[in-house]
Order: sequence, then C-alpha cells, then structure tokens
Amino acid sequence: MRHWLKGLAMAGVLLCVWQSHVVDAGAEANQHSHLKDPPLSTNLQSNPADYVGSETCATCHTEESKKFDSNPHAKLSLEHAGKGVTCESCHGAGKAHVESGGDKTKIFSPATASAKQVDATCLGCHESAHPNFERSEHGKAKVSCVSCHSVHASQEPEHLLKVAQPQLCFQCHTDIKPQFSMPFHHKVGEGLMKCSDCHDPHGTFQSKQLRSTADQNAICTKCHTETAGPFVYEHPVVKVEGCISCHSPHGSENPRLLNVSNVNTLCLQCHSATNTAAFPHAVSPTGPVHNQSAQYVACTNCHTQIHGSNASNIYFK
Repeated sequence: MRHWLKGLAMAGVLLCVWQSHVVDAGAEANQHSHLKDPPLSTNLQSNPADYVGSETCATCHTEESKKFDSNPHAKLSLEHAGKGVTCESCHGAGKAHVESGGDKTKIFSPATASAKQVDATCLGCHESAHPNFERSEHGKAKVSCVSCHSVHASQEPEHLLKVAQPQLCFQCHTDIKPQFSMPFHHKVGEGLMKCSDCHDPHGTFQSKQLRSTADQNAICTKCHTETAGPFVYEHPVVKVEGCISCHSPHGSENPRLLNVSNVNTLCLQCHSATNTAAFPHAVSPTGPVHNQSAQYVACTNCHTQIHGSNASNIYFK
C-alpha cells in the first residue's frame, strides 16, 4: 500500500512537470510565431501586408520571371515550400512599388544601390559562406556582389557570373592578363585552370586573396605534388618566402616560370659571399667547381632536389 501511494505521488509530480513544460513551450511558440510569417527580405520593410507575391511581380517583369525558374535561387523557394527566395526577398516589399504604378524609387534595385547596400542584401543569406568579404580586397574597394554576379542575366549559370572566368577577372585585373600570354604560363587562357583555383574572390586573411591555407605553398603543391614534402632537409627559402620567391605564378618568359632567365643568378641572390650578412644561413659556394668566371655549370645540374631532399643537406639526390 505504501509503495502504491509513493508511486501515485511520483506520477503526480511528473504530470505537473510535463504540464509546466507544455505551457512554457506553447508560450515560447506564440512569442516567436511572427518570425515565420515575413519573407526573407533583408533590406526593407518586414510587414507581411506589404508583400504582394512573385505572381504580381511577374505581370510586369515577364522575362525576369520566366528565367527565374531555372535560377539556383528558385530551387531554394521550392525546397522551402514557397517560403524561400522570392522577388521580394532581394528587392524588398513590393506593395508601394505596385501602387505607385512602378515607381523605381519605391523598390530596392541593386543596379542603382550603393555597394554597401547590395552587399548587405546578398550577405543576409550568403554571410556564412563568405564571412570575410567585407575585409577582402574586393570589399574594401567597393566591388559589390553585382559587379561580378547577375541574378537575372548571368552567362555562367552555376555561380551566376556575368561572364565566365577568366574574362570576368580580366575586366579589372588588366595588368595580369598579359602575363598569361607569355611563353611559359599557367593554362588559364586555355581553360585548364581558373583564377578561383588559387584565389578566393570573396576574401581571405591572406594577401592577394589567395585561398586560405595553413601553408600558402599548399596552393601550389596541390598540383605540384612532387615538391610538397615533407623533407628531411628542407630548403629554408621555400618555407619562409614560398614558391613565388623563385617563380612567377601567372606567367614568365623563362622556363619553369622562373623570375630570372639564368638559374645561377637566381641561386646567387642568396648563395653568394657578398650576401652572407643578409643571409647568414645560406651556404656560399666555394672551390673551383663554383667559379662562374672560369666555367658555367648550372647549379641544378648537381643540386637537383632544390625544393627539399631526404638524402642530402645540399640537395643532392
């Protein structure tokens, strides 16, 4: 009998706790229920009554509406039962625009808005994918999202680019374009590589917007795997200054994209008697075999493993 009464009391306690939880959950649901109603606008009003729906937009903007069906943003709308990305998600509530007969000042237009306004609108959804954009070189230079992307008239559907790479990048980076026409260059113009293979246009904490890695050489060694290491005997310049201390990454008039035509000149920039103070760890070549005035022998004829060696501290095989 005593055990039965104790069990009944415990059941009563559990019932009270459950009822309290249900009440609290219901109150919280009512408190936040308004968050489900407005569309995903990030720039203008959020009153549900001010939204007219994409069907209303389509009555005037017919071409844009037809093309939007194949747009990546439209797929999000279908996935979220019509509550995903719609016209008013980016352009803001359309009631005032419609009632004014199409007054352009009554709607948000990325084409005429400032870079800051455009970026704030796009990053309202894409911030998790591009958290460093505002600190990037493009962000600082006020190169907005619509400078490169076009939602309604893109020529490269996957990323909604206005034109495909590298032509898109060359529109601004005119100083880089000629480098890919040099005798030795990375095959960007041929379509075997893209600028974004090495650079992140949306920003990193690295210079030149190189793709962020713990070791910047990893950008090069993901293709040039034979130079990746790790090696027992590492070439310090590779670790300290990186690949570009010897190579021009876009293009060069010299084989292997070297910065200078004579490989010995490249090596002697560090490995010379006159530079021992500046490069105390660099070994200065001595002996008749290294006498450049008497004979010319390329350094790499003997020191073949210049990126690093597992057998020799002077980079022999």
